[in-house]
Amino acid sequence: MENELMSLPMVALRGLAVLPEQVTHFDVSREKSVQAITQAMKKDQKIFLVMQKEVEVEEPKESDLYRIGCIATVKQIVKLPGNMKRVLVSGEQRAGLSWIESEEPYFQAAVKILPDFCKPEDRELLENPINEEGMVRGLRELFRDYMSKNPKLAKELAMMIEEIKSLRVMVDTIAANLPMDYEDTQKVLEEQDILQRYEDISLRVVNEMRVLSVKEELQKKVKERVDKNQREYILREEMKLIREELGEDTLQTDAEEFEQAVKDLDASCEVKEKLAKEIKRFKSQMASPAESGVVRTYIETMLEMPWNKKCEENLDIKAAKEKLDEEHYGLEKVKDRILEFLAVRILTSKGQTPILCLAGPPGTGKTSIARSLAEALGRPYVRISLGGVRDEAEIRGHRKTYVGAMPGRIATALRNAKVKNPLMLLDEIDKVSNDYKGDTFSALLEVLDSEQNDKFRDHYLEVPIDLSEVLFVTTANTLQTIPRPLLDRMEVIEINSYTENEKIHIAQRHLIPKQLKSHGLSEEQLSISKKALQKIATVYTREAGVRQLERKIGGICRKSAREILEDNKKCIKVTERNLEHYLGKEIYQFQKANEQDEVGIVRGLAWTSVGGDTLQIEVNVMPGEGEILLTGQLGDVMKESARAGISYIRSVSKEHGIDEKFFKEHDIHIHIPEGAVPKDGPSAGITMATAIFSAATGRKVRADVAMTGEITLRGRVLPIGGLKEKLLAAKNAGIRMILIPKENERDIEEMSSEITKGLKIVSVSHMDEVLDYALSKEQEG
Repeated sequence: MENELMSLPMVALRGLAVLPEQVTHFDVSREKSVQAITQAMKKDQKIFLVMQKEVEVEEPKESDLYRIGCIATVKQIVKLPGNMKRVLVSGEQRAGLSWIESEEPYFQAAVKILPDFCKPEDRELLENPINEEGMVRGLRELFRDYMSKNPKLAKELAMMIEEIKSLRVMVDTIAANLPMDYEDTQKVLEEQDILQRYEDISLRVVNEMRVLSVKEELQKKVKERVDKNQREYILREEMKLIREELGEDTLQTDAEEFEQAVKDLDASCEVKEKLAKEIKRFKSQMASPAESGVVRTYIETMLEMPWNKKCEENLDIKAAKEKLDEEHYGLEKVKDRILEFLAVRILTSKGQTPILCLAGPPGTGKTSIARSLAEALGRPYVRISLGGVRDEAEIRGHRKTYVGAMPGRIATALRNAKVKNPLMLLDEIDKVSNDYKGDTFSALLEVLDSEQNDKFRDHYLEVPIDLSEVLFVTTANTLQTIPRPLLDRMEVIEINSYTENEKIHIAQRHLIPKQLKSHGLSEEQLSISKKALQKIATVYTREAGVRQLERKIGGICRKSAREILEDNKKCIKVTERNLEHYLGKEIYQFQKANEQDEVGIVRGLAWTSVGGDTLQIEVNVMPGEGEILLTGQLGDVMKESARAGISYIRSVSKEHGIDEKFFKEHDIHIHIPEGAVPKDGPSAGITMATAIFSAATGRKVRADVAMTGEITLRGRVLPIGGLKEKLLAAKNAGIRMILIPKENERDIEEMSSEITKGLKIVSVSHMDEVLDYALSKEQEG
């Protein structure tokens, strides 16, 4: 029966698809449709209903129709005015349109009943009646919950659903009673896979329940808000009548105060015109408290902005230098640049305001030097933390049309500073990110561009703000995440790691007095020796800055305060010997240089976010098939450096007496200890190449030599960064000779003798020079 062709009258429906188990009605006016229904009533009342692809087509052809429709039984025909008839039908079976047998006087179609099917892997599931019963019950309960949220559905439907036992009938009945547009209904009609149809309908029921829940919640909130607004309106009207009876009108008084404030405001004509317009709006909206509240907030914000209000600067360059030297030890480049700016400012009385970017590791004093700079210049200091800012509106402000609109952080900081020329610190500019709400970096471009920030436009204020006299200082831990156009607008001043000597000076001059004061101690009650500070800086902390050092000093102060109170001690002296009593066991240890020369082991130098460190690279060669093993959590850059080093060694193997078959018959294993710590960076190329060469030739590498530099396939040594931190790490490890790239010689010239003292620094430009120094048998004196 299912594969047999049937010849039935056909009606082409516009914007309507009929499903099996669906009882619905539709109106027909086309003559062919009326004739088809009349013919169906003369026979067995069966008719084939199929939907048109385009609703506008008046005389559809076979190509204008979908190929799958529904065989239905005509239940009732009602005549309507204008030769129109309303037809009630009951959908019964899916059927496919094979071809149209005739088009006059009505459509007669050859159709084939489409049975439900399931995939072979699902057949066993449906053949088990328990599984079918479980799916029917689950769908029934789901639809029961839906009906409880949708009172429009008839009660008879609930009774019908309870009696259905067949999964196919249940799915089609529920589908026929869900709100779907005709395209979605057609998709359900065309789906013959019963399990897929079951999943689709279940998902639709769940989605409809969510929609109804959201709708119900919104309606409840709207009702509550309307009730509240009506109550407030009545109360305000009563209050207004009382004020009128008493002869008072506060809102009118506020408007007059605003007008007087605008007269006294030192601002441009554009700002005053904007304020006058908003005050006029404020007067006209007094009857609407919500609107007048928004306008009032805007007017108050505009009046609080320092349009032309400036503070007097301290132009005493000597006093500024003394202030900076007093509060900060070292940081000579930063101080010099600040004093240069101040000198130009004194000579020109204006000068272009620079935008400084202090870049360096955490804890090196970037934020505190900005505060000191503000004090030295006599400018108000405002700080904006940009870490995690994702929304462009945080910078430019929200438009007034939004509920809860407010100015951006830049305008708010100016309002808090109360002058137009403060020092504004944009902290952690490297941690700004973007999302779908806009590009935050692009908003900062306008702020930090001295050519256009004299007319910065905040979306909330809607008038230009002059930022040209603001001294912007930004801070960043790394420059890698800052887009190039934004970085180009800033003058980068790098703040490197502190040396051990600098840390001790900072601790003696700043950290110890600060911690003594915050813990209620005096210098007579607690003293910390220089050697103790040196030990804290080397074995209790590992950082580029001094934050951990300050915490350790604070820990000593806390323990000392307790001893003074409990044991009645009058004076506590912390020395190198008793330091362990206050801070516990040593935390860090620097890897010391190896005591003897070894084959395949080379000491490299690395830069980390907390300063420099040494890396011991080990290479083993063993019989194999030419495989290269890389272990120790190496990043992509270091893996590429290792492969480049191997390629170079293979290219010069003949010159150094390495057998041609060596690399085919041996496996090379490169390992960097501390495997739990990820390692990456372009500075270990020559180190790995030297270790590979040593392992391949059996020649020992000097234990007192460390090196840093990247390698090319032709053996050239490329420059690296972070040299200062790397030299400090080598010095702490007891290394005597350092091999650095030739192009990094200029960095050595800028370093203090404190860093280079005791080190023999050799610059190399080619791998041959590296091997000569690293594999030399004579120990340097």
